[in-house]
Amino acid sequence: MKAFLFAISSLAPLLASTVGARHIKKLPTSPHVVDRSIEDLPFIAHVDARQEGNGRPTSYVAQYFNQKIDHFPTSDRYLPHTNDTFKQTYYVDDSYYKPGGPVFLYIGGETSGRSRWSNMQTGIIQILMEAFDGLGVILENRYYGTSYPYNTSTTDELAYLTNEQTIADFANFAQNANLLGIDEDLTAPNTPWILYGGSLAGAETAFAVKQHGDVLYGGIASSAPIWLSVGYSNWYTPIQKYAPQDCVTRINHIIDNFDALVDAGNRPAVEKFKSLFGFESLTDDRDFATAIANPIGNPGFYEAATWQELNWNPAYGSNDFFEFCGNVTNLDAPENITQVDYTFANYTGGLPWDGLGGYADYIKKYLIPNCAGGDLNSNDCWGTQNASWWADTSNSGTRSYLYTSCVEQGAYIDAPASGPALLSRVVDTAYEQQWCEWAFPAGSHNAIPASGPDVAAYNAFGGFDFRADRLAFIDGDQDVWNDLCFHSDLAAWPRPESTDLHPQYLITGAGHHWDSYGVLDVEAEPQFIREAHKWEIRTVRKWLDGFADWRSASVPGRAYGGGSA
Repeated sequence: MKAFLFAISSLAPLLASTVGARHIKKLPTSPHVVDRSIEDLPFIAHVDARQEGNGRPTSYVAQYFNQKIDHFPTSDRYLPHTNDTFKQTYYVDDSYYKPGGPVFLYIGGETSGRSRWSNMQTGIIQILMEAFDGLGVILENRYYGTSYPYNTSTTDELAYLTNEQTIADFANFAQNANLLGIDEDLTAPNTPWILYGGSLAGAETAFAVKQHGDVLYGGIASSAPIWLSVGYSNWYTPIQKYAPQDCVTRINHIIDNFDALVDAGNRPAVEKFKSLFGFESLTDDRDFATAIANPIGNPGFYEAATWQELNWNPAYGSNDFFEFCGNVTNLDAPENITQVDYTFANYTGGLPWDGLGGYADYIKKYLIPNCAGGDLNSNDCWGTQNASWWADTSNSGTRSYLYTSCVEQGAYIDAPASGPALLSRVVDTAYEQQWCEWAFPAGSHNAIPASGPDVAAYNAFGGFDFRADRLAFIDGDQDVWNDLCFHSDLAAWPRPESTDLHPQYLITGAGHHWDSYGVLDVEAEPQFIREAHKWEIRTVRKWLDGFADWRSASVPGRAYGGGSA
């Protein structure tokens, strides 16, 4: 997810979609991009350009499946019910397919299906297709990309955006899709369908395999947030542990000192501190704290590449985080920068706030120009307090992701209550919960939970004890979302033993679903990624070897009311 925390994506690397000039982070995903496609982001190479000259498809034709809006006609949760359908977008790659091969279904998650093309061109789906003569499919999630049930996204119209409806889409699609260009019947459960999802899509993969395991044969859940809490200050834990420690220490001290000014009610000093960063016009301290955390990672919005955008494959990531830390720790900075460190020394016994000048200079030079000429206090720049801005009901991935966060996901990035902090402690879960209240007023038959996201319902799928046959969990130990995933430090250790039916793998030194990326040659990858991909290939091979026995012993798949391609 980049964060909205989660692009799970979001939980998702939560890249981002846009409303106006703002980019909301998502839960663990992928790069999370919805209205703004991945190739438009300044720090990401163009998706098509990456494929030129390597023999792989440079684009895919959008196909459409008539998907039911409501899979649960007897559930009071979805009153009043509807029998309507919507066009759900998907893409197919048959370049490796041979009759009898499996179907590898990439779950789009909190972004457009188009922004996931690279996973079939050079990434994990390409790797699996080539290894097993398989067919690749990317299915766009409901309420993302072009797969909207309605022309707007009011609170009532968003009522069908839930995890159980989303994963029922996967099973219904697998049972009923007539894939264009494929002459044979490849529907489940007669053909092995193996899902892959990263970030929030990873959690959805896990939920789908567990709930619909009589239809969907298996799945790989990468960096999947399977356990959630309303607040998630642990987002910063890997940065505290693995980032350059002089950089981390300096920022921790700066944040501690700023928070002391706030706690003391020293408004003149607080406002002067804001002015050092060029943010004197930001009236809400929380907006200011969020803005200056951009290069690190912050709640909801970002205009910079953060720790989560680091990637082993340079075509998909950015090292901006280390450039930022280089400014904070620069021992050769000019005097006009280093003297800023002494601005508030009178509040700390004459000791300088080391790195303050470099930190502020970086924000002014590289962040503020992203909203050049704008009102920095507006929602189009770094303000968040315009309630009417949030209430815009236009369809967007930003709005869809926020709704999911408000209803059942949470994972609001906030500052830790104690201990070192890279984000000011003025930022708490109430800061983000107010966005929910502004964005989603009660409708005629649907309302967001008054007490905040119902993470208990989400965690009821299994939480850290999640288990399903032929469901693989793979995580990175340096992922900011890892403490929501199978290998979380918050889970009971040691974790369950990895077996063929219940495999699990922790990639040392890896970030957010780094296994989803590839270079068309597994042997040419860095060893830690190469071994992860080889493990995934071995895992899927074992599963496929047992498919015939599973199929002969299984009950006929559930019917979800059908659909058509």
